[in-house]
Amino acid sequence: MANRSNLGGIVHTYQRYDPKRFPSPTQPPPDLVSGAMEHMLAYGDYRELTEEELARAVRLDPSQIQGLGPSIDALIAMLEERKRKILERYETKKAQKKAGKAFREAAAKADPPKHLRDSFGKAVRQEQLRDLERLWYRAGDDQSPFARQLVQLIGSLGDKYEVDELAAKYTFTGRESMTVPQAIEIKEELEKIDELLEQLREAAKNAQIGLIDMEALAEFAEPGDVQNLSALQQQVQDYLREMAEQQGLQQSADGYQLTPKAQRLFQGKLLEKLFSELTASRTGRHQGPIVGEGSVEMQRTRAYEYGDSVANLDITGSLTNAILREGPGLPIRLKQDDLEVHYTRNTPKAATCVIMDMSGSMRYDGQYINVKRMALALDGLIRSEYPGDFLQFIEMYSFAKPRRLGEVVKLMPKPVTIHDPWVRLRADMSDPDISESMVPPHFTNIQHSLATARRFLAAQDTPNRQIVLITDGLPTAHFEGSELLLLYPPDPQTEQATMREGQLCKQEGITINMFLVPSWSQSEEDIRFAYRLAESTTGRVFFTAGRDLDRYVVWDYVKRRRDIVS
Repeated sequence: MANRSNLGGIVHTYQRYDPKRFPSPTQPPPDLVSGAMEHMLAYGDYRELTEEELARAVRLDPSQIQGLGPSIDALIAMLEERKRKILERYETKKAQKKAGKAFREAAAKADPPKHLRDSFGKAVRQEQLRDLERLWYRAGDDQSPFARQLVQLIGSLGDKYEVDELAAKYTFTGRESMTVPQAIEIKEELEKIDELLEQLREAAKNAQIGLIDMEALAEFAEPGDVQNLSALQQQVQDYLREMAEQQGLQQSADGYQLTPKAQRLFQGKLLEKLFSELTASRTGRHQGPIVGEGSVEMQRTRAYEYGDSVANLDITGSLTNAILREGPGLPIRLKQDDLEVHYTRNTPKAATCVIMDMSGSMRYDGQYINVKRMALALDGLIRSEYPGDFLQFIEMYSFAKPRRLGEVVKLMPKPVTIHDPWVRLRADMSDPDISESMVPPHFTNIQHSLATARRFLAAQDTPNRQIVLITDGLPTAHFEGSELLLLYPPDPQTEQATMREGQLCKQEGITINMFLVPSWSQSEEDIRFAYRLAESTTGRVFFTAGRDLDRYVVWDYVKRRRDIVS
């Protein structure tokens, strides 16, 4: 029969939870995905994350780790006490004088060639390390007596710099003098203590003990204290690995890789954040069921690509591929290369093409990151709430390129390759000797992007079609037949071509919603162009700070879809 002394143990065993360990089963898991995804949006690649990078991206609750607070507090107190004793013991004035004297004596012994004497004297008087290094290169023969004297002199000046920095950085109140080498050693020790204190204080806030340099800490702390902290560090790392696997971060020999599961989690977090703000503003979210046809699977299949929905997975074909690869037997281990997905046919209620400006100016203030974050949020919204809708992303630069969701996160602003204030270029893209790689990529071709979007939307059997155009200003490129024109400053010829394409969209019943994000080069003319395009196509223009772009686009999409459903 259970009694008071063993009842808790039975419950703990049954639930596989030990209250002495961490975290509490009711504690929400740490968000490992958002930091990794934000890194990928900023740098545009799927480079594997190291243990340290993952640790920096994660915030844990230190209160969930028993003994962490007292252990760190004791180590901080020990390091602060050691630092205080050093500062109260020594003084730096004599060390500064010794370093200055050593430098002057080394300079007096140097015998520069006649053509370098003036430069040498100036460098010594001004105590410029860079000028002395330049003199060493000008000396020519690095084995000459003067070159060797310069090496010694540069070393003496470097020591003087170190001692002067020590005196300026720390306030010493003691009386014991130091030699120059001793002062440099003390400076290194104090800097190491400061670095450890910063790591420990950061760990006390968010349990990032994985970032503490244990080897450096072992030089100052007792072995038992370091061992206890190392055990906690290992415990946290094991927990992070478990959470990383659950959240779609796949561990490999070199670090962690983001998987489609991680991307979906990140999309969900974006939408949760956006719609929490949406509720507060009383604009509401459509909660009713979406009635009507959705995606229809076809018999044909193809290989799985990153970003494909697992809802269309051909399970039979995927398992067959795995068996053919490994042979019969259990268990069957699936790899990504084994996966097959069905082709799908859409009968959407709404069709949207999102044109994302990736021209050179979008690098300003990280606007391209906001554009990609918006794309992930909008895709997550449509997948979860409006699965029958059609969505196509188009990258806009000097050309227009359709992009899958898996490619969106890799997009980066195009490098500026021409810095002339006046550019008038023409390229015949029908010429087999001219390729896209030969064309400067950083211009803005709204006309070609609208034409590409119009072709996609023309194939969608729905009257509810729109183009979401995200850019920072006037177009600077357009096509005339097969000829590509790159014109900067923006030319009326390019605007007219863009307006003509906008009129074609209007004639086909396609609405153009333009989101104008800020840019360092934005002027009143950019804003007027946005108004002209919206008015001529009966579309709309939104002026938004870049960081609010995802909120504006998603909210507008929800509002538009509510109108369609009702």
